[in-house]
Amino acid sequence: MTAPHPSIALALSGGGIRAMVFHLGVMKHLAERGLMEDVAKVSTVSGGSLLVGLLLQQNQMRWPTSEQFLARSLPALRASLCTRSLQWGAARQLLNPMNWRFLLSRANLLARALQREWHVQGALADLPQAPEWSINGTTAENGKRFRFKRHDIGDYTLGYASAERFPLASALAVSAAFPGGFGPLTLDACRFEWRRRSWDDPPDAAKPVEIAFRRLHLYDGGVYDNMGLEPFFDAGRQRPKRDGDFIICSDAGAPLASGFNQGPLNVFRLKRVADIMSEQSRSLRVRSFVQFLQATPAGGAYLGITTAISGGKGCPSAQFAASFPTTLRRLKHEEFDRLAAHGQGVADRFQKDYGML
Repeated sequence: MTAPHPSIALALSGGGIRAMVFHLGVMKHLAERGLMEDVAKVSTVSGGSLLVGLLLQQNQMRWPTSEQFLARSLPALRASLCTRSLQWGAARQLLNPMNWRFLLSRANLLARALQREWHVQGALADLPQAPEWSINGTTAENGKRFRFKRHDIGDYTLGYASAERFPLASALAVSAAFPGGFGPLTLDACRFEWRRRSWDDPPDAAKPVEIAFRRLHLYDGGVYDNMGLEPFFDAGRQRPKRDGDFIICSDAGAPLASGFNQGPLNVFRLKRVADIMSEQSRSLRVRSFVQFLQATPAGGAYLGITTAISGGKGCPSAQFAASFPTTLRRLKHEEFDRLAAHGQGVADRFQKDYGML
């Protein structure tokens, strides 16, 4: 694909291990066309955040060139994700009684697994200056997108705080702290000095503020926006937040399964209602972005995991990828290869149909 300009804003959705490997396939498409160097901004959620964290860790905290990605990063991540389990790595942290206090805040266990078993040791300040990376979570106290960046953390209602030494592993764990699974991660808000400014004010206009919460409970970014589009795209106005960006949204979110057979006393009835609400929110974001692309074809690309790359609606590749469970378990090599091939195939299909990417 040929992007109409050199500045790519790459949004990588949540979806556990399914999303991580689907995104690797999309990145392979970019790398084979020498476009990894054109990625200027990255926004990630959940599995997308874990992927970029492991990608940077594997490449000495630098964004890989296209050549480096194909020669080293992709094979190394395939080997790691097919021999080790993020899910069981987190569970193993409970073998240490000192970690039992995290039973109700299990994102802390994932953070420790990332540090001790996956060697993600850096802090936010160790991230590369380019591309600019937003690691997205959700603040339980106000329902807003809480983001981690190289120099600060926060959301637009609480304010932002300098947190250059905040552990990268903890930020990644927050982004993947889905309710009922790992989440949340508890943040002691009193440790930070918070500042706030109006949207259109310069950065030096930020003023000190005291936030109303002593502790913040941070969940998976997918609770707020599972696609990771929020930093780049104004869904309400159906336009990019910054001119000049070619926005690529790699969306590996699983579609809502059809059917409902829970009995009246089954607790999963509530989960089904939550899933429906989440699907509605996601559908509105997808619709807004796709309508923007229809009006502005050179503005970006939507790469959805349900896209058929052959055989129409009965595409075996799309059916396999879209139905793959949202977990962080170890993959079989065949599973990895099929998921990655589908991600690359969706990007290839977009290239063929629209002549861009």
